Amino acid sequence: MDYFDSSAVKKALPYPLLIEALASGLQLPIETPSRSYFEPNNDASCVLIMPAWKTQDIFGVKLVSVWPSNKAIGSPTVSAVYVLLSCENGMPLAVIDGTELTLRRTAAAAALAAKTLARKNSQTLAILGTGALSVPMVEAHVSLQKFEKILIWGRQKAKALSVVAELHTLGIESTYSEDLGDTLAQADVVAAVTTATEPFILAKWLQPGTHLGLIGAFTPQMAEAEPDFMGKVQVFADNKAAVLEKGGEIYQAIQQGVIAPSNIEGELAELATHPTRSWRKNDQAITVFKSVGFASLDLIAAELVYQSSLA
Repeated sequence: MDYFDSSAVKKALPYPLLIEALASGLQLPIETPSRSYFEPNNDASCVLIMPAWKTQDIFGVKLVSVWPSNKAIGSPTVSAVYVLLSCENGMPLAVIDGTELTLRRTAAAAALAAKTLARKNSQTLAILGTGALSVPMVEAHVSLQKFEKILIWGRQKAKALSVVAELHTLGIESTYSEDLGDTLAQADVVAAVTTATEPFILAKWLQPGTHLGLIGAFTPQMAEAEPDFMGKVQVFADNKAAVLEKGGEIYQAIQQGVIAPSNIEGELAELATHPTRSWRKNDQAITVFKSVGFASLDLIAAELVYQSSLA
């Protein structure tokens, strides 16, 4: 049985290769039952179990721990591990760092959607948020599209400047953008990667033709953009069932009667299957890609990591 730490996962999952694997892998049959949720301490901490498998082929499960109290001791709030098993004989194949796996597959999925939904002449990318996903999100997007300008916005200037500095070490030039309204006014492609519980992206700031990736609000109670804005845009999902269950802004917009489930025009597997279809109505339309993550993405990425050891 192989073990892949975070550095091994990074090496095995360069973004062009990972994005290609997701695009093709999502077209194959993968079983993904609902995730299990446990509260072992009967408090805010929890453990999520997310299985997925290809019949007669491979089985994977991600164990995710969410410990909010870790902030007080300077430890990660969320951590994960991924285990692969053979469906041929049930033997374990690999244990993989699930935190790095999740970061990379999330960024790759958002970039894949943006490549299909954003205007072809998009020149400015804006990243909203300065957490662990901010750098991977830039790396994934620039691996598919050339941007003349990359803006980094965050509530804390020091953290935003740290992201800019890290990107510079990777050979990617970006700029700290202090004013959110001005940031959105300049942006052609936006990726929001925050843990916001209240909407901070106001509809009045978004320009016609913008593509907006809402990546951070992954529970029904969270929201990065105004839910009533969803009635004025084209809505797409990484996975429709998952987004309807826990996709922040979409869930709230449906509950408020702003949109219906049928307003979701497509999901990531469809975008990957038909990348040349004219998904956006016109260059003035605003497209929104809502992502909450789903187990198929993890299995595809984990299998790619495992295969790297066989090459």
